[in-house]
Amino acid sequence: MAEVWRKSTRSGSNGNCVEVAIAPAETRVRDSKEPDGVWLRIPAARWRGFLNSVVRGRFGG
Repeated sequence: MAEVWRKSTRSGSNGNCVEVAIAPAETRVRDSKEPDGVWLRIPAARWRGFLNSVVRGRFGG
């Protein structure tokens, strides 16, 4: 089954975006300008931790 890549609805139209594909054991992250390029594999637990940190405002946002 092919992964489904998604871009944030908050992404602008300037093309500087990242996309994510969620799989059971990992999340994959890539540059939207290079869909056939390399991508990162992040273990599912680490991705959840990252998202929790974002929600809590740990990155100044």
